[in-house]
Amino acid sequence: MRFGIQRVVLAKGKTGDWQVVIGLEVHAQIISKTKLFSHAPNVFGALPNAAVDLLDAGMPGSLPVLNSHCVDQVIKTGLSLQASINEYSRFDRKNYFYPDNPNGYQISQFYYPIVTGGKISIELADGQKKNVAIHHIHLENDAGKSNHEINPHKTLIDLNRSGIGLMEIVTEPDMRSSDEAVEFLKKLRTILRYINACDGNMEEGSLRADANISICRPGEAFGTRCEIKNLNSMRFLKQAIEYEIERQIEIVESGGGVLQETRLFNTKTGETHAMRTKENANDYRYFPEPDLPPIIVTAERVEEIKSKLPELPDDKIRRFVDRLGLSEYDAEVLCQERETSEFFEEVIETKASPKLVANWIISELFSILNKEGLPIIQSKISAKELGELVNMINEGIISGKIAKTVFTYMWESGKSAKLIVEEQDLKQISDPVVIKAAIEQILVENADKVAQYKAGKEQLFGFFVGNVLKHFNGKANPELVNELLKNSF
Repeated sequence: MRFGIQRVVLAKGKTGDWQVVIGLEVHAQIISKTKLFSHAPNVFGALPNAAVDLLDAGMPGSLPVLNSHCVDQVIKTGLSLQASINEYSRFDRKNYFYPDNPNGYQISQFYYPIVTGGKISIELADGQKKNVAIHHIHLENDAGKSNHEINPHKTLIDLNRSGIGLMEIVTEPDMRSSDEAVEFLKKLRTILRYINACDGNMEEGSLRADANISICRPGEAFGTRCEIKNLNSMRFLKQAIEYEIERQIEIVESGGGVLQETRLFNTKTGETHAMRTKENANDYRYFPEPDLPPIIVTAERVEEIKSKLPELPDDKIRRFVDRLGLSEYDAEVLCQERETSEFFEEVIETKASPKLVANWIISELFSILNKEGLPIIQSKISAKELGELVNMINEGIISGKIAKTVFTYMWESGKSAKLIVEEQDLKQISDPVVIKAAIEQILVENADKVAQYKAGKEQLFGFFVGNVLKHFNGKANPELVNELLKNSF
Protein backbone atom coordinates (compact mmCIF):
# COMPACT_ATOMS: atom_id res chain seq x y z
CA MET A 1 0.00 0.00 0.00
CA ARG A 2 1.21 3.49 -0.73
CA PHE A 3 0.02 7.06 -0.86
CA GLY A 4 0.56 8.89 -4.12
CA ILE A 5 -1.01 10.98 -6.82
CA GLN A 6 -4.54 9.68 -7.06
CA ARG A 7 -5.60 8.29 -10.41
CA VAL A 8 -8.50 10.17 -11.97
CA VAL A 9 -11.71 8.13 -12.05
CA LEU A 10 -13.95 9.12 -14.95
CA ALA A 11 -17.31 7.83 -16.14
CA LYS A 12 -17.80 7.38 -19.86
CA GLY A 13 -20.65 9.15 -21.63
CA LYS A 14 -21.63 9.42 -25.28
CA THR A 15 -20.20 12.93 -25.47
CA GLY A 16 -17.03 12.38 -23.46
CA ASP A 17 -15.77 11.79 -19.96
CA TRP A 18 -17.49 12.81 -16.75
CA GLN A 19 -16.14 13.19 -13.24
CA VAL A 20 -18.29 11.67 -10.52
CA VAL A 21 -18.52 13.39 -7.14
CA ILE A 22 -19.80 11.44 -4.14
CA GLY A 23 -20.31 12.28 -0.50
CA LEU A 24 -21.94 10.07 2.12
CA GLU A 25 -24.11 10.73 5.15
CA VAL A 26 -23.88 7.63 7.30
CA HIS A 27 -26.45 7.02 10.05
CA ALA A 28 -25.03 4.78 12.76
CA GLN A 29 -27.22 3.66 15.64
CA ILE A 30 -25.32 4.03 18.90
CA ILE A 31 -24.82 0.99 21.11
CA SER A 32 -26.48 1.86 24.43
CA LYS A 33 -28.93 0.22 26.80
CA THR A 34 -31.50 3.00 26.48
CA LYS A 35 -32.49 5.57 23.89
CA LEU A 36 -30.95 9.01 23.44
CA PHE A 37 -33.51 11.08 25.34
CA SER A 38 -35.80 8.57 27.07
CA HIS A 39 -35.57 5.54 29.36
CA ALA A 40 -37.05 3.17 26.75
CA PRO A 41 -34.80 0.20 25.99
CA ASN A 42 -32.67 0.24 22.86
CA VAL A 43 -33.48 -3.21 21.47
CA PHE A 44 -33.95 -4.82 18.07
CA GLY A 45 -36.69 -7.32 17.31
CA ALA A 46 -39.15 -6.42 20.06
CA LEU A 47 -42.88 -6.60 19.36
CA PRO A 48 -44.11 -3.48 17.51
CA ASN A 49 -44.38 -0.45 19.80
CA ALA A 50 -43.22 -2.44 22.83
CA ALA A 51 -40.05 -0.38 23.43
CA VAL A 52 -41.63 3.09 23.50
CA ASP A 53 -41.59 5.80 26.16
CA LEU A 54 -43.93 8.80 26.33
CA LEU A 55 -41.36 11.03 24.63
CA ASP A 56 -40.86 8.55 21.75
CA ALA A 57 -44.60 8.59 21.11
CA GLY A 58 -44.77 12.40 21.11
CA MET A 59 -46.97 12.67 24.18
CA PRO A 60 -47.58 16.27 25.37
CA GLY A 61 -45.56 17.33 28.41
CA SER A 62 -42.83 14.69 28.00
CA LEU A 63 -39.32 16.13 28.17
CA PRO A 64 -35.98 14.83 26.86
CA VAL A 65 -33.14 13.82 29.19
CA LEU A 66 -29.76 13.35 27.49
CA ASN A 67 -28.09 9.91 27.68
CA SER A 68 -24.47 10.78 28.52
CA HIS A 69 -23.24 7.35 27.38
CA CYS A 70 -24.33 8.19 23.83
CA VAL A 71 -22.29 11.38 24.02
CA ASP A 72 -19.24 9.37 25.07
CA GLN A 73 -19.80 7.00 22.14
CA VAL A 74 -19.72 9.91 19.67
CA ILE A 75 -16.58 11.32 21.28
CA LYS A 76 -14.96 7.88 21.03
CA THR A 77 -15.89 7.70 17.35
CA GLY A 78 -14.49 11.14 16.66
CA LEU A 79 -11.19 10.25 18.32
CA SER A 80 -10.99 7.06 16.27
CA LEU A 81 -11.39 9.11 13.08
CA GLN A 82 -8.70 11.65 14.11
CA ALA A 83 -11.35 14.37 14.42
CA SER A 84 -11.68 17.37 16.74
CA ILE A 85 -14.00 17.11 19.73
CA ASN A 86 -15.73 20.42 20.27
CA GLU A 87 -15.90 21.76 23.79
CA TYR A 88 -19.29 23.36 23.02
CA SER A 89 -22.09 21.75 21.03
CA ARG A 90 -25.83 22.25 21.00
CA PHE A 91 -29.05 20.55 19.98
CA ASP A 92 -31.47 22.04 17.44
CA ARG A 93 -35.00 21.17 16.41
CA LYS A 94 -35.36 19.98 12.84
CA ASN A 95 -39.04 20.49 12.09
CA TYR A 96 -40.85 18.20 9.67
CA PHE A 97 -43.96 16.05 9.65
CA TYR A 98 -43.96 12.34 8.91
CA PRO A 99 -46.19 9.61 10.38
CA ASP A 100 -43.28 7.85 12.11
CA ASN A 101 -42.14 11.15 13.67
CA PRO A 102 -44.98 11.85 16.14
CA ASN A 103 -43.26 14.85 17.74
CA GLY A 104 -43.27 16.71 14.43
CA TYR A 105 -39.57 17.43 14.86
CA GLN A 106 -36.25 15.68 15.30
CA ILE A 107 -33.72 16.70 17.94
CA SER A 108 -30.47 17.07 16.03
CA GLN A 109 -27.32 19.22 15.85
CA PHE A 110 -27.23 21.60 12.89
CA TYR A 111 -25.29 24.68 13.91
CA TYR A 112 -22.87 23.28 16.51
CA PRO A 113 -22.07 19.55 16.06
CA ILE A 114 -20.08 17.70 18.69
CA VAL A 115 -17.35 16.49 16.27
CA THR A 116 -15.73 18.24 13.32
CA GLY A 117 -13.05 17.12 10.88
CA GLY A 118 -11.41 13.72 10.73
CA LYS A 119 -10.57 11.27 7.98
CA ILE A 120 -10.61 7.63 6.97
CA SER A 121 -7.92 6.05 4.82
CA ILE A 122 -9.19 3.61 2.20
CA GLU A 123 -7.28 1.33 -0.16
CA LEU A 124 -7.98 1.60 -3.88
CA ALA A 125 -7.97 -1.22 -6.40
CA ASP A 126 -4.44 -0.37 -7.57
CA GLY A 127 -3.01 -0.58 -4.04
CA GLN A 128 -2.83 3.15 -3.42
CA LYS A 129 -4.40 4.68 -0.34
CA LYS A 130 -6.70 7.66 -0.31
CA ASN A 131 -7.94 9.80 2.55
CA VAL A 132 -11.65 10.59 2.66
CA ALA A 133 -12.25 13.64 4.84
CA ILE A 134 -15.03 13.80 7.43
CA HIS A 135 -16.89 17.12 7.56
CA HIS A 136 -18.53 16.51 10.93
CA ILE A 137 -20.39 14.06 13.14
CA HIS A 138 -23.56 15.15 14.85
CA LEU A 139 -25.82 13.49 17.38
CA GLU A 140 -29.57 13.05 16.87
CA ASN A 141 -32.49 10.76 17.63
CA ASP A 142 -33.78 8.25 15.10
CA ALA A 143 -37.32 8.24 13.73
CA GLY A 144 -39.76 5.33 13.90
CA LYS A 145 -40.49 3.01 11.02
CA SER A 146 -43.35 3.01 8.54
CA ASN A 147 -44.42 -0.38 7.20
CA HIS A 148 -46.25 -0.41 3.87
CA GLU A 149 -46.11 -4.17 3.26
CA ILE A 150 -48.24 -5.85 5.95
CA ASN A 151 -51.51 -4.21 4.85
CA PRO A 152 -51.91 -3.04 1.23
CA HIS A 153 -54.42 -0.38 2.27
CA LYS A 154 -52.74 1.03 5.38
CA THR A 155 -49.38 2.27 6.61
CA LEU A 156 -48.49 0.73 9.96
CA ILE A 157 -46.23 2.61 12.37
CA ASP A 158 -43.70 0.99 14.70
CA LEU A 159 -42.10 3.46 17.12
CA ASN A 160 -39.58 1.04 18.64
CA ARG A 161 -36.80 2.73 16.67
CA SER A 162 -38.06 6.21 17.54
CA GLY A 163 -35.61 7.98 19.84
CA ILE A 164 -32.64 5.62 19.42
CA GLY A 165 -29.37 7.55 19.46
CA LEU A 166 -27.85 8.15 16.05
CA MET A 167 -24.48 9.42 14.92
CA GLU A 168 -24.67 11.04 11.50
CA ILE A 169 -21.19 10.89 9.99
CA VAL A 170 -20.99 13.33 7.07
CA THR A 171 -18.09 13.15 4.61
CA GLU A 172 -16.68 15.73 2.27
CA PRO A 173 -17.46 15.04 -1.42
CA ASP A 174 -14.15 13.20 -1.80
CA MET A 175 -15.17 9.93 -3.43
CA ARG A 176 -15.08 9.47 -7.20
CA SER A 177 -16.60 6.03 -7.80
CA SER A 178 -19.00 3.52 -6.32
CA ASP A 179 -16.05 1.33 -5.35
CA GLU A 180 -14.51 4.14 -3.30
CA ALA A 181 -17.83 4.74 -1.54
CA VAL A 182 -18.16 1.04 -0.69
CA GLU A 183 -14.57 0.87 0.58
CA PHE A 184 -15.20 3.91 2.77
CA LEU A 185 -18.35 2.43 4.30
CA LYS A 186 -16.64 -0.92 4.89
CA LYS A 187 -13.75 0.77 6.65
CA LEU A 188 -16.05 2.97 8.74
CA ARG A 189 -18.13 -0.07 9.72
CA THR A 190 -14.99 -1.92 10.81
CA ILE A 191 -13.86 0.99 12.99
CA LEU A 192 -17.29 1.41 14.59
CA ARG A 193 -17.40 -2.29 15.43
CA TYR A 194 -13.84 -2.26 16.80
CA ILE A 195 -14.68 0.51 19.27
CA ASN A 196 -18.12 -0.99 20.04
CA ALA A 197 -19.93 2.24 19.14
CA CYS A 198 -22.29 0.68 16.55
CA ASP A 199 -22.89 -2.99 15.73
CA GLY A 200 -22.91 -2.23 11.99
CA ASN A 201 -25.75 -4.66 11.23
CA MET A 202 -26.98 -3.12 7.99
CA GLU A 203 -29.66 -5.76 7.53
CA GLU A 204 -31.19 -4.60 10.82
CA GLY A 205 -30.94 -0.94 9.86
CA SER A 206 -28.42 0.03 12.52
CA LEU A 207 -26.06 1.31 9.83
CA ARG A 208 -27.40 2.94 6.69
CA ALA A 209 -26.09 5.48 4.22
CA ASP A 210 -27.43 8.35 2.14
CA ALA A 211 -25.34 8.98 -0.98
CA ASN A 212 -25.05 12.46 -2.51
CA ILE A 213 -24.07 12.14 -6.16
CA SER A 214 -23.33 14.65 -8.89
CA ILE A 215 -21.42 14.74 -12.18
CA CYS A 216 -19.35 17.37 -13.95
CA ARG A 217 -16.83 17.66 -16.74
CA PRO A 218 -13.25 17.13 -15.50
CA GLY A 219 -11.92 20.35 -14.06
CA GLU A 220 -15.28 22.12 -13.98
CA ALA A 221 -17.46 23.07 -11.00
CA PHE A 222 -19.46 20.31 -9.34
CA GLY A 223 -22.91 19.67 -10.80
CA THR A 224 -26.32 19.50 -9.11
CA ARG A 225 -26.44 16.70 -6.60
CA CYS A 226 -29.13 14.17 -5.84
CA GLU A 227 -29.41 12.32 -2.54
CA ILE A 228 -30.19 8.60 -2.51
CA LYS A 229 -31.73 7.73 0.87
CA ASN A 230 -31.49 4.76 3.22
CA LEU A 231 -29.10 2.37 1.50
CA ASN A 232 -28.75 -0.57 3.88
CA SER A 233 -26.20 -2.84 2.21
CA MET A 234 -22.87 -2.48 0.45
CA ARG A 235 -24.33 -4.05 -2.67
CA PHE A 236 -27.26 -1.64 -2.79
CA LEU A 237 -24.93 1.33 -2.20
CA LYS A 238 -22.84 0.32 -5.20
CA GLN A 239 -25.84 -0.40 -7.43
CA ALA A 240 -27.64 2.83 -6.51
CA ILE A 241 -24.58 5.00 -7.19
CA GLU A 242 -23.86 3.34 -10.53
CA TYR A 243 -27.47 3.68 -11.69
CA GLU A 244 -27.61 7.31 -10.60
CA ILE A 245 -24.37 8.13 -12.44
CA GLU A 246 -25.79 6.71 -15.68
CA ARG A 247 -29.11 8.50 -15.15
CA GLN A 248 -27.51 11.90 -14.61
CA ILE A 249 -25.12 11.54 -17.54
CA GLU A 250 -28.00 10.61 -19.84
CA ILE A 251 -30.05 13.63 -18.69
CA VAL A 252 -27.24 16.13 -19.20
CA GLU A 253 -26.07 14.67 -22.52
CA SER A 254 -29.65 14.86 -23.77
CA GLY A 255 -29.71 18.60 -23.09
CA GLY A 256 -31.59 18.47 -19.78
CA GLY A 257 -30.69 19.49 -16.27
CA VAL A 258 -30.42 17.39 -13.12
CA LEU A 259 -32.93 18.41 -10.45
CA GLN A 260 -31.77 18.68 -6.85
CA GLU A 261 -33.94 16.07 -5.20
CA THR A 262 -34.11 13.20 -2.74
CA ARG A 263 -34.47 9.80 -4.37
CA LEU A 264 -35.08 6.23 -3.23
CA PHE A 265 -33.43 3.07 -4.54
CA ASN A 266 -35.67 0.22 -5.67
CA THR A 267 -33.81 -2.98 -4.75
CA LYS A 268 -35.94 -5.08 -7.11
CA THR A 269 -35.45 -3.00 -10.27
CA GLY A 270 -32.03 -1.57 -9.43
CA GLU A 271 -33.29 1.94 -10.22
CA THR A 272 -33.68 5.17 -8.27
CA HIS A 273 -36.87 7.21 -8.36
CA ALA A 274 -37.82 10.64 -7.08
CA MET A 275 -39.10 10.88 -3.51
CA ARG A 276 -39.27 14.65 -3.02
CA THR A 277 -37.55 17.86 -4.03
CA LYS A 278 -34.38 18.25 -1.99
CA GLU A 279 -34.95 20.47 1.01
CA ASN A 280 -32.64 23.22 2.17
CA ALA A 281 -31.88 24.05 5.80
CA ASN A 282 -34.50 26.80 5.98
CA ASP A 283 -37.19 24.29 4.97
CA TYR A 284 -36.67 22.58 8.32
CA ARG A 285 -36.93 25.83 10.32
CA TYR A 286 -34.03 24.92 12.61
CA PHE A 287 -33.92 26.63 15.98
CA PRO A 288 -32.16 25.83 19.27
CA GLU A 289 -33.77 22.98 21.22
CA PRO A 290 -35.37 24.74 24.20
CA ASP A 291 -35.59 21.68 26.46
CA LEU A 292 -31.91 20.71 26.44
CA PRO A 293 -28.86 22.67 27.61
CA PRO A 294 -25.68 22.81 25.49
CA ILE A 295 -23.16 19.97 25.76
CA ILE A 296 -19.90 21.00 27.37
CA VAL A 297 -17.08 18.48 26.87
CA THR A 298 -14.02 18.97 29.05
CA ALA A 299 -10.49 18.08 28.03
CA GLU A 300 -10.35 15.66 30.97
CA ARG A 301 -13.39 13.78 29.67
CA VAL A 302 -11.84 13.49 26.20
CA GLU A 303 -8.54 12.22 27.61
CA GLU A 304 -10.30 9.62 29.74
CA ILE A 305 -12.21 8.26 26.74
CA LYS A 306 -9.07 8.35 24.60
CA SER A 307 -7.16 6.30 27.18
CA LYS A 308 -9.71 3.49 26.88
CA LEU A 309 -9.69 3.24 23.07
CA PRO A 310 -8.78 -0.20 21.73
CA GLU A 311 -6.08 -0.72 19.13
CA LEU A 312 -7.62 0.39 15.83
CA PRO A 313 -7.60 -1.74 12.65
CA ASP A 314 -4.86 0.16 10.76
CA ASP A 315 -2.56 0.05 13.79
CA LYS A 316 -3.23 -3.65 14.28
CA ILE A 317 -2.55 -4.41 10.60
CA ARG A 318 0.77 -2.57 10.81
CA ARG A 319 1.75 -4.51 13.94
CA PHE A 320 0.82 -7.86 12.39
CA VAL A 321 2.98 -7.06 9.35
CA ASP A 322 5.96 -5.47 11.10
CA ARG A 323 6.20 -7.62 14.22
CA LEU A 324 4.63 -10.94 13.23
CA GLY A 325 5.78 -11.10 9.62
CA LEU A 326 2.33 -11.51 8.06
CA SER A 327 1.68 -10.42 4.51
CA GLU A 328 -0.29 -7.21 4.03
CA TYR A 329 -3.18 -9.24 2.60
CA ASP A 330 -3.34 -11.73 5.49
CA ALA A 331 -3.16 -8.94 8.08
CA GLU A 332 -5.98 -7.00 6.43
CA VAL A 333 -8.21 -10.09 6.23
CA LEU A 334 -7.61 -10.95 9.88
CA CYS A 335 -8.30 -7.38 11.00
CA GLN A 336 -11.58 -6.83 9.14
CA GLU A 337 -13.43 -7.92 12.26
CA ARG A 338 -12.19 -7.31 15.79
CA GLU A 339 -13.32 -10.79 16.88
CA THR A 340 -11.20 -12.41 14.16
CA SER A 341 -8.07 -10.46 15.08
CA GLU A 342 -8.58 -11.33 18.75
CA PHE A 343 -9.07 -15.02 17.89
CA PHE A 344 -5.83 -14.95 15.88
CA GLU A 345 -3.91 -13.34 18.75
CA GLU A 346 -5.29 -15.91 21.18
CA VAL A 347 -4.09 -18.72 18.91
CA ILE A 348 -0.53 -17.37 18.67
CA GLU A 349 -0.38 -17.12 22.47
CA THR A 350 0.12 -20.91 22.28
CA LYS A 351 3.48 -20.14 20.56
CA ALA A 352 2.15 -21.34 17.20
CA SER A 353 3.72 -19.85 14.06
CA PRO A 354 1.80 -16.61 13.20
CA LYS A 355 2.11 -17.19 9.44
CA LEU A 356 0.85 -20.77 9.68
CA VAL A 357 -1.97 -19.73 12.03
CA ALA A 358 -3.02 -17.00 9.59
CA ASN A 359 -3.16 -19.56 6.77
CA TRP A 360 -5.27 -21.95 8.83
CA ILE A 361 -7.75 -19.30 9.92
CA ILE A 362 -8.15 -17.75 6.46
CA SER A 363 -8.39 -21.05 4.59
CA GLU A 364 -9.66 -23.91 6.73
CA LEU A 365 -11.50 -22.10 9.55
CA PHE A 366 -13.14 -19.43 7.38
CA SER A 367 -14.23 -22.11 4.92
CA ILE A 368 -16.11 -24.17 7.48
CA LEU A 369 -17.51 -21.11 9.29
CA ASN A 370 -18.90 -19.76 6.01
CA LYS A 371 -20.32 -23.16 5.11
CA GLU A 372 -22.25 -23.34 8.39
CA GLY A 373 -23.05 -19.62 8.57
CA LEU A 374 -21.29 -19.08 11.89
CA PRO A 375 -19.31 -16.10 13.20
CA ILE A 376 -15.86 -16.85 14.55
CA ILE A 377 -17.02 -16.35 18.14
CA GLN A 378 -19.18 -19.48 17.63
CA SER A 379 -16.36 -21.60 16.24
CA LYS A 380 -16.57 -25.21 17.38
CA ILE A 381 -12.76 -25.22 17.59
CA SER A 382 -11.37 -22.85 20.18
CA ALA A 383 -8.31 -20.68 19.65
CA LYS A 384 -6.34 -22.82 22.09
CA GLU A 385 -7.35 -26.02 20.28
CA LEU A 386 -6.35 -24.59 16.90
CA GLY A 387 -3.01 -23.54 18.38
CA GLU A 388 -2.43 -27.10 19.59
CA LEU A 389 -3.10 -28.42 16.07
CA VAL A 390 -0.75 -25.93 14.40
CA ASN A 391 1.99 -26.67 16.93
CA MET A 392 1.70 -30.39 16.13
CA ILE A 393 2.47 -29.51 12.50
CA ASN A 394 5.43 -27.34 13.52
CA GLU A 395 6.81 -30.09 15.76
CA GLY A 396 6.54 -32.68 12.99
CA ILE A 397 4.04 -34.81 14.89
CA ILE A 398 1.57 -34.69 11.97
CA SER A 399 1.84 -33.49 8.39
CA GLY A 400 -0.13 -30.56 6.98
CA LYS A 401 -2.23 -32.98 4.95
CA ILE A 402 -3.07 -35.15 7.97
CA ALA A 403 -3.79 -31.97 9.96
CA LYS A 404 -6.67 -31.14 7.62
CA THR A 405 -8.22 -34.53 8.40
CA VAL A 406 -7.67 -33.97 12.11
CA PHE A 407 -9.22 -30.49 11.82
CA THR A 408 -12.40 -31.98 10.34
CA TYR A 409 -12.61 -34.58 13.14
CA MET A 410 -12.08 -31.83 15.72
CA TRP A 411 -14.96 -29.80 14.30
CA GLU A 412 -17.33 -32.78 14.15
CA SER A 413 -16.43 -34.49 17.44
CA GLY A 414 -15.31 -31.68 19.74
CA LYS A 415 -12.21 -33.72 20.63
CA SER A 416 -8.72 -32.26 20.84
CA ALA A 417 -6.14 -32.70 18.11
CA LYS A 418 -3.87 -34.67 20.43
CA LEU A 419 -6.61 -37.14 21.35
CA ILE A 420 -7.69 -37.65 17.72
CA VAL A 421 -4.11 -38.27 16.59
CA GLU A 422 -3.61 -40.86 19.34
CA GLU A 423 -6.96 -42.61 18.83
CA GLN A 424 -6.53 -42.90 15.07
CA ASP A 425 -2.76 -43.48 15.06
CA LEU A 426 -2.09 -40.48 12.81
CA LYS A 427 1.37 -39.54 14.05
CA GLN A 428 3.78 -38.67 11.30
CA ILE A 429 6.47 -41.22 10.53
CA SER A 430 9.84 -39.48 10.63
CA ASP A 431 12.20 -42.40 11.19
CA PRO A 432 14.70 -42.25 8.27
CA VAL A 433 15.53 -45.95 8.58
CA VAL A 434 11.88 -46.98 8.19
CA ILE A 435 11.29 -44.59 5.29
CA LYS A 436 14.57 -45.59 3.57
CA ALA A 437 13.54 -49.25 3.65
CA ALA A 438 10.22 -48.45 1.98
CA ILE A 439 11.96 -46.35 -0.67
CA GLU A 440 14.35 -49.18 -1.55
CA GLN A 441 11.44 -51.61 -1.88
CA ILE A 442 9.49 -49.24 -4.18
CA LEU A 443 12.56 -48.57 -6.35
CA VAL A 444 13.09 -52.31 -6.80
CA GLU A 445 9.42 -52.83 -7.72
CA ASN A 446 9.60 -50.03 -10.31
CA ALA A 447 13.01 -50.66 -11.85
CA ASP A 448 11.79 -49.65 -15.33
CA LYS A 449 10.71 -46.23 -14.10
CA VAL A 450 13.97 -45.82 -12.19
CA ALA A 451 15.82 -46.32 -15.47
CA GLN A 452 13.57 -43.76 -17.20
CA TYR A 453 14.17 -41.24 -14.39
CA LYS A 454 17.94 -41.70 -14.59
CA ALA A 455 17.70 -41.25 -18.36
CA GLY A 456 16.27 -37.76 -17.85
CA LYS A 457 12.53 -38.20 -17.28
CA GLU A 458 12.61 -36.08 -14.11
CA GLN A 459 8.82 -35.72 -13.81
CA LEU A 460 8.77 -39.31 -12.53
CA PHE A 461 10.14 -38.07 -9.22
CA GLY A 462 6.58 -37.17 -8.20
CA PHE A 463 5.54 -40.74 -8.99
CA PHE A 464 8.05 -42.11 -6.50
CA VAL A 465 7.10 -39.58 -3.81
CA GLY A 466 3.43 -40.46 -4.23
CA ASN A 467 4.10 -44.18 -3.91
CA VAL A 468 6.16 -43.76 -0.76
CA LEU A 469 3.46 -41.60 0.87
CA LYS A 470 0.82 -44.10 -0.22
CA HIS A 471 2.86 -46.91 1.37
CA PHE A 472 2.58 -45.11 4.72
CA ASN A 473 -1.06 -44.02 4.20
CA GLY A 474 0.04 -40.39 3.97
CA LYS A 475 1.69 -40.43 7.40
CA ALA A 476 5.32 -40.24 6.26
CA ASN A 477 7.13 -36.92 6.68
CA PRO A 478 6.96 -35.50 3.12
CA GLU A 479 10.10 -33.36 3.48
CA LEU A 480 12.09 -36.36 4.70
CA VAL A 481 10.66 -38.55 1.92
CA ASN A 482 11.80 -36.01 -0.70
CA GLU A 483 15.27 -35.72 0.82
CA LEU A 484 15.83 -39.49 1.10
CA LEU A 485 14.51 -40.14 -2.40
CA LYS A 486 16.89 -37.60 -3.94
CA ASN A 487 19.80 -39.43 -2.33
CA SER A 488 18.57 -42.85 -3.47
CA PHE A 489 19.22 -42.53 -7.20
